[in-house]
Amino acid sequence: MAFLVTALAGYLLGSIPSGYLAGKARGVDIRTAGSGNIGATNAFRILGRGLGTCVLLADACKGWLAVALLPGLAQRLTGVDAPVNVESLRILAAVAVVLGHNYTCWLRFKGGKGIATSAGVLAALMPLALVISLTVWLLVCALTRFVSVASLAAALVLPFGAWLGHSGGALTGVAVALSALAIYKHKANIQRLLAGTENRIGGPRRPPANAEAEQ
Repeated sequence: MAFLVTALAGYLLGSIPSGYLAGKARGVDIRTAGSGNIGATNAFRILGRGLGTCVLLADACKGWLAVALLPGLAQRLTGVDAPVNVESLRILAAVAVVLGHNYTCWLRFKGGKGIATSAGVLAALMPLALVISLTVWLLVCALTRFVSVASLAAALVLPFGAWLGHSGGALTGVAVALSALAIYKHKANIQRLLAGTENRIGGPRRPPANAEAEQ
């Protein structure tokens, strides 16, 4: 029961569509503007720095709260007396919260890319891996001015960051899974990069050619 509660609560926490709700508060359906994504990057682009920052922090907090608090809460709620592998619960919460963000049930299972939520997960699970990935993200973003390229680069180095941090086989496996999911969710960005139509920081905004595919 502790595992079931952790998985369900993690998914529901992750499924809270922060970017969509922030857009609605401003009278904008963020799914029809900018890139069409409900994540923090598009929130910054469409809603401005203030609300964009709120969306970024909210999405990251979802990841951190799921890993840091849900396993213990699930054990207390279910009255588990037998020893439970806490690391397994934390890993389950990590996967569930990112899946909830990426495939939210409130928006027909179309969500964000999970970068900010994954960062929150890493802050609780593998801080060194987060520092390494964040450093790569900042460097690549500064050099290319493409948020998508920076996110892809950070995803690619994440498993190596986990390995360097001696996180163990299970946590390194989680890093590989998060990396693969992030890259998969950026498939539309990769297509636009190859076509030369991807949005660049400070560049002109392009309307979403296919908002549904982007989400």
